[in-house]
Amino acid sequence: MDLGTTIEPKSDQLNSDDLIAGPMTIKITKVTGSETKEQPVSVFFEGDNGKPYKPCKSMRRVLVQLWGRDGKEYIGRSMTLYRDPDVKFGGIAVGGIRIGQMSNLEKEVTLVLTASKTSRKPFVVKPLKAESNGNGTPPANAVRDASIQKLGTILKGLSAAGDSIKWDAPGMLIDYVQQLFDSETIKSREDLTDEQLNVLVEDLDIRLGELQASKDDSASPAAA
Repeated sequence: MDLGTTIEPKSDQLNSDDLIAGPMTIKITKVTGSETKEQPVSVFFEGDNGKPYKPCKSMRRVLVQLWGRDGKEYIGRSMTLYRDPDVKFGGIAVGGIRIGQMSNLEKEVTLVLTASKTSRKPFVVKPLKAESNGNGTPPANAVRDASIQKLGTILKGLSAAGDSIKWDAPGMLIDYVQQLFDSETIKSREDLTDEQLNVLVEDLDIRLGELQASKDDSASPAAA
């Protein structure tokens, strides 16, 4: 039995670990509801691979306050999601998804959200400017977002495969990137050029392939 499959995040939704590589901008295609109290809303988006974003109560409050109560009005709109490593569950920091930017906003908005039973904190959402190149091909940011999403998938695969590097540890990815490109000036994913991002994705994809191949070899019966 492969125990790694038992610790993978839920595959039916977008998880914060999917955003370890950096923020992701999504374009909404559908919003549905359910009777589940903890996650009653599913936000589907282009390229979601059947894994919608299921906002927590705080982020649902953000959506309602800034876009209104009617989920049908969200279709076609976009927002940028990011991983907040400080989100706690049961008093332990486990990480969570937060909304950083939203389309259809004229200016930056500061909301006051509940941080715990005894405290409330300001939460800032910035306007997301729509981009279009007018020639039918994806804008540059869409291509980059696709690379970032692929990078997140690879990192999750590496963790599930038992890689020696703890990719979900704070700063681990940036440390790896600095060594890969021999540059300490790279402090965040935003500092990577498109070319560097592509090299990183290819490098880690090869690492994942080799790791999976070694696991397959070790699991195979010894040759007679």
